[in-house]
Amino acid sequence: MLYLASNSPRRKQLLTLGGWEFQAIPAEVDESALPGEKPAEYVLRLAKSKATAAVVPQKSGAIIIAADTTVACCDQEGDVIIGKPADAGEAEVILRQLRNRTHMVYTGLALLRLDDGALLTDLCSTAVPMRNYSDEEMTAYIATGDPLDKAGAYAIQHAGFRPVENLHGCYANVMGLPLCHLTRALASIGVHPQSDIPESCQADLNYRCPVYTQVLIN
Repeated sequence: MLYLASNSPRRKQLLTLGGWEFQAIPAEVDESALPGEKPAEYVLRLAKSKATAAVVPQKSGAIIIAADTTVACCDQEGDVIIGKPADAGEAEVILRQLRNRTHMVYTGLALLRLDDGALLTDLCSTAVPMRNYSDEEMTAYIATGDPLDKAGAYAIQHAGFRPVENLHGCYANVMGLPLCHLTRALASIGVHPQSDIPESCQADLNYRCPVYTQVLIN
């Protein structure tokens, strides 16, 4: 039995594409970054914390899937982790910072097999080019309330805003669950999808992915 340590509707939607049977069990952890922590280290630490914090009803044969996603933007001091905005004002500050620039999205994955305590991790990173959206578009998007539970204050799949253009990486990663990385990790412990992941993912997201082959072959 697979358990998803998340209540994110986006992660649940993506995991469904694999045809796996799973149950969502939210895991609450402190998401504060540690001093000097790099984005990749941060998401892997939180993914592992979520996996171990999840309480599942059935331990025999259970595998917990946990993920954490963050946005990182580079300044003079290096990569800066950008979390979820506290309010509309902070969402505006973040969206202005990201506008017409390329930033990185990192997702850390952790798989915990409860039978033997084996913990497997994987990491996906994607360069995300934001378009030069107008102040009016940004204000209208913030007014929907959608940015407030999103790292980086945006959803790549938002039909009204569409903040990203010319993406050449993993779309599902920017949504919060890189399916090909997850498929590769699950396959390493003998769990395989019930559908063609690249085909299902591309059809559902309406996106031609240029990276799935190299992920699934490696």
